[in-house]
Amino acid sequence: MKKGALVLLLLFFVSCAEMHQVLSQIPQTTSTGLDISAGLKEALNNGITKQVSKLTATDGFYKNAAVKILLPAELQKVDTGLRKIGLSSLADEGLKALNRAAEDAVKEATPIFVSAVKNMTITDARGILLGSESAATSYLQNSTSTALYAKFNPVVKNSFSKVGADKVWTNIITKYNSLPLVSKVNPDLNDYVTNQAMNGVFKMIAVEEKEIRTNINARTSVLLQRVFAIQDKK
Repeated sequence: MKKGALVLLLLFFVSCAEMHQVLSQIPQTTSTGLDISAGLKEALNNGITKQVSKLTATDGFYKNAAVKILLPAELQKVDTGLRKIGLSSLADEGLKALNRAAEDAVKEATPIFVSAVKNMTITDARGILLGSESAATSYLQNSTSTALYAKFNPVVKNSFSKVGADKVWTNIITKYNSLPLVSKVNPDLNDYVTNQAMNGVFKMIAVEEKEIRTNINARTSVLLQRVFAIQDKK
Protein backbone atom coordinates (compact mmCIF):
# COMPACT_ATOMS: atom_id res chain seq x y z
CA MET A 1 0.00 0.00 0.00
CA LYS A 2 1.51 3.35 -1.00
CA LYS A 3 2.10 6.13 1.46
CA GLY A 4 -0.48 8.36 -0.24
CA ALA A 5 -3.17 5.74 0.18
CA LEU A 6 -2.34 5.39 3.87
CA VAL A 7 -2.64 9.14 4.38
CA LEU A 8 -6.07 9.15 2.74
CA LEU A 9 -7.10 6.25 4.97
CA LEU A 10 -6.06 8.16 8.08
CA LEU A 11 -7.83 11.32 6.93
CA PHE A 12 -11.01 9.36 6.42
CA PHE A 13 -11.17 7.99 9.95
CA VAL A 14 -9.86 10.89 12.02
CA SER A 15 -9.74 14.63 11.55
CA CYS A 16 -6.45 16.29 10.68
CA ALA A 17 -6.01 17.57 14.23
CA GLU A 18 -6.77 14.17 15.74
CA MET A 19 -4.45 12.47 13.30
CA HIS A 20 -1.50 14.68 14.24
CA GLN A 21 -2.24 14.14 17.92
CA VAL A 22 -2.35 10.37 17.57
CA LEU A 23 0.75 10.18 15.39
CA SER A 24 2.68 12.33 17.82
CA GLN A 25 1.92 9.82 20.57
CA ILE A 26 3.52 6.92 18.68
CA PRO A 27 7.26 6.69 19.29
CA GLN A 28 9.01 7.04 15.95
CA THR A 29 11.84 4.66 16.82
CA THR A 30 12.76 1.76 14.58
CA SER A 31 12.09 -0.73 17.38
CA THR A 32 8.55 0.59 17.89
CA GLY A 33 7.92 0.45 14.16
CA LEU A 34 9.12 -3.11 14.08
CA ASP A 35 6.82 -3.95 17.00
CA ILE A 36 3.83 -2.47 15.18
CA SER A 37 4.70 -4.34 12.00
CA ALA A 38 5.20 -7.60 13.87
CA GLY A 39 1.96 -7.10 15.83
CA LEU A 40 -0.12 -6.49 12.71
CA LYS A 41 1.45 -9.50 11.02
CA GLU A 42 0.62 -11.64 14.05
CA ALA A 43 -2.98 -10.39 14.02
CA LEU A 44 -3.36 -11.23 10.33
CA ASN A 45 -1.72 -14.61 10.75
CA ASN A 46 -4.17 -15.33 13.58
CA GLY A 47 -7.03 -14.51 11.25
CA ILE A 48 -5.62 -16.76 8.55
CA THR A 49 -4.93 -19.63 10.93
CA LYS A 50 -8.09 -19.46 13.04
CA GLN A 51 -10.70 -18.31 10.54
CA VAL A 52 -9.65 -19.28 7.01
CA SER A 53 -8.84 -22.82 8.11
CA LYS A 54 -12.43 -23.19 9.30
CA LEU A 55 -13.67 -22.52 5.78
CA THR A 56 -11.73 -25.48 4.38
CA ALA A 57 -13.60 -27.97 6.56
CA THR A 58 -16.70 -29.79 5.37
CA ASP A 59 -19.60 -27.34 5.74
CA GLY A 60 -17.11 -24.52 6.38
CA PHE A 61 -19.08 -22.44 3.90
CA TYR A 62 -22.34 -24.36 3.71
CA LYS A 63 -23.22 -24.17 7.42
CA ASN A 64 -21.71 -20.74 8.10
CA ALA A 65 -24.49 -18.19 7.56
CA ALA A 66 -21.94 -15.36 7.28
CA VAL A 67 -20.27 -16.78 4.17
CA LYS A 68 -22.63 -19.43 2.79
CA ILE A 69 -22.73 -19.19 -0.98
CA LEU A 70 -26.27 -18.64 -2.20
CA LEU A 71 -27.45 -18.90 -5.77
CA PRO A 72 -26.79 -15.94 -8.08
CA ALA A 73 -29.84 -14.01 -9.26
CA GLU A 74 -29.77 -15.79 -12.62
CA LEU A 75 -30.23 -19.14 -10.88
CA GLN A 76 -32.96 -18.15 -8.43
CA LYS A 77 -35.53 -18.97 -11.09
CA VAL A 78 -33.82 -22.32 -11.68
CA ASP A 79 -34.13 -23.16 -8.00
CA THR A 80 -37.79 -22.12 -7.95
CA GLY A 81 -38.55 -24.01 -11.14
CA LEU A 82 -37.04 -27.26 -9.88
CA ARG A 83 -38.89 -27.08 -6.57
CA LYS A 84 -42.18 -26.52 -8.38
CA ILE A 85 -41.82 -29.83 -10.20
CA GLY A 86 -40.82 -31.77 -7.08
CA LEU A 87 -37.04 -31.64 -7.44
CA SER A 88 -36.27 -29.82 -4.19
CA SER A 89 -33.61 -32.39 -3.27
CA LEU A 90 -31.77 -31.72 -6.52
CA ALA A 91 -31.93 -27.97 -5.91
CA ASP A 92 -30.53 -28.48 -2.41
CA GLU A 93 -27.78 -30.69 -3.78
CA GLY A 94 -26.82 -28.00 -6.29
CA LEU A 95 -26.47 -25.35 -3.61
CA LYS A 96 -24.39 -27.64 -1.43
CA ALA A 97 -22.14 -28.48 -4.38
CA LEU A 98 -21.25 -24.80 -4.89
CA ASN A 99 -20.21 -24.50 -1.27
CA ARG A 100 -18.22 -27.74 -1.38
CA ALA A 101 -16.21 -26.41 -4.31
CA ALA A 102 -15.43 -23.22 -2.37
CA GLU A 103 -14.38 -25.19 0.71
CA ASP A 104 -11.97 -27.20 -1.40
CA ALA A 105 -10.55 -24.18 -3.23
CA VAL A 106 -9.83 -22.10 -0.13
CA LYS A 107 -7.13 -24.58 0.85
CA GLU A 108 -4.98 -22.83 -1.76
CA ALA A 109 -5.32 -19.41 -0.12
CA THR A 110 -2.92 -19.65 2.82
CA PRO A 111 0.43 -19.48 0.93
CA ILE A 112 -0.72 -16.36 -0.93
CA PHE A 113 -1.78 -14.69 2.31
CA VAL A 114 1.45 -15.61 4.07
CA SER A 115 3.45 -13.98 1.28
CA ALA A 116 1.39 -10.77 1.48
CA VAL A 117 1.79 -10.59 5.25
CA LYS A 118 5.56 -11.02 4.98
CA ASN A 119 5.72 -8.12 2.53
CA MET A 120 3.95 -5.67 4.87
CA THR A 121 6.20 -2.69 5.56
CA ILE A 122 6.53 -0.65 8.75
CA THR A 123 4.83 2.24 6.94
CA ASP A 124 1.95 -0.03 5.95
CA ALA A 125 1.64 -1.24 9.54
CA ARG A 126 1.50 2.24 11.09
CA GLY A 127 -1.34 3.28 8.78
CA ILE A 128 -3.24 0.04 9.33
CA LEU A 129 -2.99 0.27 13.10
CA LEU A 130 -4.74 3.66 13.10
CA GLY A 131 -7.25 2.71 10.41
CA SER A 132 -10.70 1.20 10.57
CA GLU A 133 -11.57 -2.02 12.38
CA SER A 134 -10.93 -3.89 9.13
CA ALA A 135 -7.94 -1.93 7.83
CA ALA A 136 -5.58 -4.91 8.05
CA THR A 137 -8.07 -7.07 6.17
CA SER A 138 -8.42 -4.37 3.52
CA TYR A 139 -4.63 -4.30 3.15
CA LEU A 140 -4.63 -8.06 2.66
CA GLN A 141 -7.51 -7.84 0.20
CA ASN A 142 -5.79 -5.16 -1.87
CA SER A 143 -2.52 -7.06 -1.80
CA THR A 144 -3.83 -10.49 -2.73
CA SER A 145 -7.08 -10.28 -4.72
CA THR A 146 -5.47 -10.51 -8.15
CA ALA A 147 -3.25 -13.43 -7.15
CA LEU A 148 -6.10 -15.13 -5.31
CA TYR A 149 -8.45 -14.96 -8.28
CA ALA A 150 -5.77 -16.35 -10.60
CA LYS A 151 -5.14 -19.17 -8.13
CA PHE A 152 -8.74 -19.82 -7.11
CA ASN A 153 -10.40 -19.88 -10.51
CA PRO A 154 -8.69 -22.99 -11.91
CA VAL A 155 -8.87 -24.62 -8.47
CA VAL A 156 -12.62 -23.98 -8.30
CA LYS A 157 -12.96 -25.50 -11.76
CA ASN A 158 -11.06 -28.59 -10.62
CA SER A 159 -12.99 -28.64 -7.36
CA PHE A 160 -16.26 -28.72 -9.27
CA SER A 161 -15.14 -31.99 -10.77
CA LYS A 162 -13.54 -33.26 -7.55
CA VAL A 163 -16.67 -32.82 -5.42
CA GLY A 164 -19.05 -33.76 -8.23
CA ALA A 165 -20.52 -30.27 -8.58
CA ASP A 166 -20.03 -30.27 -12.35
CA LYS A 167 -22.26 -33.32 -12.80
CA VAL A 168 -24.85 -31.99 -10.36
CA TRP A 169 -25.10 -28.66 -12.14
CA THR A 170 -25.04 -30.15 -15.62
CA ASN A 171 -28.04 -32.23 -14.52
CA ILE A 172 -29.75 -29.21 -12.94
CA ILE A 173 -29.27 -26.92 -15.94
CA THR A 174 -30.31 -29.65 -18.38
CA LYS A 175 -33.50 -30.37 -16.45
CA TYR A 176 -34.36 -26.70 -16.07
CA ASN A 177 -33.70 -25.84 -19.71
CA SER A 178 -35.98 -28.72 -20.77
CA LEU A 179 -38.94 -27.21 -18.92
CA PRO A 180 -41.55 -25.62 -21.20
CA LEU A 181 -41.69 -21.83 -21.54
CA VAL A 182 -38.47 -21.07 -19.65
CA SER A 183 -35.58 -18.90 -20.78
CA LYS A 184 -32.56 -21.13 -21.05
CA VAL A 185 -29.62 -20.42 -18.72
CA ASN A 186 -25.91 -21.11 -19.00
CA PRO A 187 -24.25 -19.46 -15.97
CA ASP A 188 -20.49 -19.14 -15.43
CA LEU A 189 -20.45 -20.84 -12.06
CA ASN A 190 -16.66 -21.00 -11.90
CA ASP A 191 -16.36 -17.21 -11.86
CA TYR A 192 -19.26 -16.84 -9.44
CA VAL A 193 -17.96 -19.35 -6.90
CA THR A 194 -14.42 -17.96 -7.18
CA ASN A 195 -15.58 -14.47 -6.25
CA GLN A 196 -17.90 -15.72 -3.51
CA ALA A 197 -15.13 -17.85 -2.00
CA MET A 198 -12.80 -14.84 -1.94
CA ASN A 199 -15.48 -12.70 -0.30
CA GLY A 200 -15.96 -15.36 2.36
CA VAL A 201 -12.25 -15.57 3.11
CA PHE A 202 -11.89 -11.83 3.66
CA LYS A 203 -15.08 -11.65 5.70
CA MET A 204 -13.77 -14.23 8.16
CA ILE A 205 -10.35 -12.58 8.45
CA ALA A 206 -12.17 -9.32 9.22
CA VAL A 207 -14.04 -11.10 12.03
CA GLU A 208 -10.76 -12.02 13.69
CA GLU A 209 -9.26 -8.57 13.15
CA LYS A 210 -12.27 -6.87 14.75
CA GLU A 211 -12.06 -9.24 17.71
CA ILE A 212 -8.42 -8.37 18.33
CA ARG A 213 -9.06 -4.65 17.92
CA THR A 214 -12.06 -4.51 20.24
CA ASN A 215 -11.58 -7.33 22.73
CA ILE A 216 -8.54 -7.04 24.98
CA ASN A 217 -8.87 -10.72 25.93
CA ALA A 218 -8.37 -11.70 22.29
CA ARG A 219 -4.87 -10.22 22.34
CA THR A 220 -3.26 -13.49 23.27
CA SER A 221 0.39 -12.42 23.24
CA VAL A 222 2.41 -9.68 24.90
CA LEU A 223 3.18 -8.26 21.44
CA LEU A 224 -0.48 -7.98 20.48
CA GLN A 225 -1.31 -6.37 23.80
CA ARG A 226 1.48 -3.80 23.47
CA VAL A 227 0.78 -2.90 19.82
CA PHE A 228 -3.00 -2.64 20.01
CA ALA A 229 -2.74 -0.59 23.19
CA ILE A 230 -1.42 2.13 20.86
CA GLN A 231 -4.56 1.79 18.75
CA ASP A 232 -6.76 2.06 21.86
CA LYS A 233 -5.41 5.57 22.52
CA LYS A 234 -6.41 7.01 19.15
